[in-house]
Parts: sequence; structure tokens; C-alpha cells
Amino acid sequence: MAIENNIKRPAVFLDRDGTIIEDRGHLCRPSQVTFFAETVSALRRLNEHFELFIVTNQSGVARGLLTMDDVGCVNGHVVSCLAECGIRITDTYVCPHDSLDGCECIKPKSYFLKKAEKEHGIDLSRSFAIGDHPHDVAFAENAGARGVYVLTGHGMKHRHELWKDAVTAAGIEEAANIICGNPAAGR
Repeated sequence: MAIENNIKRPAVFLDRDGTIIEDRGHLCRPSQVTFFAETVSALRRLNEHFELFIVTNQSGVARGLLTMDDVGCVNGHVVSCLAECGIRITDTYVCPHDSLDGCECIKPKSYFLKKAEKEHGIDLSRSFAIGDHPHDVAFAENAGARGVYVLTGHGMKHRHELWKDAVTAAGIEEAANIICGNPAAGR
């Protein structure tokens, strides 16, 4: 999206696996994708006020379990399915590294948030990230955005790792309700 009249837009940065689709391990084929039942309605609602991005760590690439072509194929399928439902994903960002690689793009580092801010005119102070790992919340906060932790995917497993005041939602629909109900959100 071009920056219209130099007005920066808010965004929601969505983790992929465990947040908008079921986490089924290292996906390498579109046929492995299963959306959560509430994903489409939640993203339609968010898309009314926000640019939407998918940001996904795919360490399976670094481990040789899948290729960037596999990831691109799965991401393309996700974006295409959402587009068929009237949902626009502005961009998709992938970190293909292992956590031990020391890269700059792995969540919770804010590389992709800053990239979206620069390339797409995103106002990070009015933006959010949604994900099922504590690093998804830290990813947002490290760039001045706000994080919403979902209990789907690995959410219940890692809940104890969250800090006391982290915003938590049962799933993507409740996360959208929280964000859309936030007076500063997207306006």
C-alpha cells in the first residue's frame, strides 16, 4: 500500500502457526493448512481498521526440514485463501533462521516491524502483534507496538512464561475484539 498523504497507518502483525492456522509442525504443502474457525471473521474485522501482515519464524528451513519454496507455497496459499474471503494481507515476512543463528530478523527482534514501518508507512505506536508465543508479545513491545497473546497453538503450553500484565485472549476472535475495543486502536 502506498502511503497516502504521508499518513501512517496502524497494522496488526499476525503470527501464522497457532494463531491464524492450526500449528501442525513444519508445513511444506498447502494441503496441510487448516484455518481456525474464527480466523476469517476476526481478520475481516481487523482489516477494516488495520493493515495486516503475517510474520512467521520458520526455523525448519535452517534445520533442513523444509525449504523457502515450501514456506512460500504455504504462505501464498494462506494469503490467497484469505484474499478469497476479502481479507488483504499487506505483506508476509519470514525468518528462516534457527534461534542460535544470531540473525536480526527472528522474533522477538523488531526487524520486520521496522521494515513494515519504513516500507509500508506503518505507525507502530498504533499497531499490534498477535501470537501464541511470548516472543510474539515481546516482538511487538520491542518496537513500541502492543502484543496480544493467544492461547491457541502453543499458547497454553507457554502461558507461564508471560509477564503478569500481558494481554491474553482465548484465540484470534477474542484478540480482534480486544484490539478493536481499544480506544487508541487503528484510529
